[in-house]
Amino acid sequence: MSELVTGDAVVLGLRPAKLPSRALALAIDLVAVGSVFVLVSIGLAIATVTLDEAAVAAVTVATFLLVLVGAPVAVETLSHGRSLGKLACGLRVVRDDGGPIRFRHALVRGAMGMVEILATLGAVAAVASLVSARGRRLGDVFAGTLVVRERVPAGRAAAVPPPPPWLVGRFAGLDLSAVPDDLWLAVRQYLTRMHQLDAVVGRDMSQRLAGELAARTGVPAPVGVPAAAFLAAVVHERQARDARRAFGATPAAVPTAHPVPRAHPAPVSPPAQAHPVQPVLPERAPEVQGADAAGRTPSSGFVPPA
Repeated sequence: MSELVTGDAVVLGLRPAKLPSRALALAIDLVAVGSVFVLVSIGLAIATVTLDEAAVAAVTVATFLLVLVGAPVAVETLSHGRSLGKLACGLRVVRDDGGPIRFRHALVRGAMGMVEILATLGAVAAVASLVSARGRRLGDVFAGTLVVRERVPAGRAAAVPPPPPWLVGRFAGLDLSAVPDDLWLAVRQYLTRMHQLDAVVGRDMSQRLAGELAARTGVPAPVGVPAAAFLAAVVHERQARDARRAFGATPAAVPTAHPVPRAHPAPVSPPAQAHPVQPVLPERAPEVQGADAAGRTPSSGFVPPA
């Protein structure tokens, strides 16, 4: 069972779908789309009885493009990579870096599907899927997508750790358009496996990835911020933007400074006693850098800068 692996031997917890499962999902999709096309064609044939042959041909071509091409593109875009067949087989279309697809990805896949699936009866798609190590057809290669299995055993997939609270929202204005998908993939894979790496190797890898990310965005990592924390914060910012585009979610709240309360006049104290009693205050626990009083580290796993 193959998985996605980078050149640094970091394994991503997504497993590409192979030809048998993809063929079954495609067959279900073709049956569903073909049924809709037949029903729509019958309805249009009844409605266009009085039209001439040229108008009927134009309507037929438009129906073919809208139902057999436009409908699958719309379904994959709205369902974020899950068509009826893929949903039944536990598959999903994602980007090369594991993120959700957009309209342009679905459009390229649908346009190429006319050639390698409809025009050649799936022969080109089958050969391309067998030759590719990830089981990708030509539409996936040109669109930069991958069909993966969602139904995996529990505990196999690792989630990207959240960024430190003191870095959430700090990179809201960062331009991420120039960052390629392969760099996002490498960063995500490092973050999900950084606790399994040797300390020296993990530090060198995080610094190298942070340098490449800073070169693409034009903004270096802030002074005193660990490279791993910088990578986690930037990935979190990209995920938040994808969520806002896909689901209309509100952006994550950026921590702001609390207003300083206005000073009030001090109350008049009662007459002093002869022997005032001083309240006994409990001793304050010493502050630990990067941990609370109980010795626990932050939930994100990153230590704040000194």
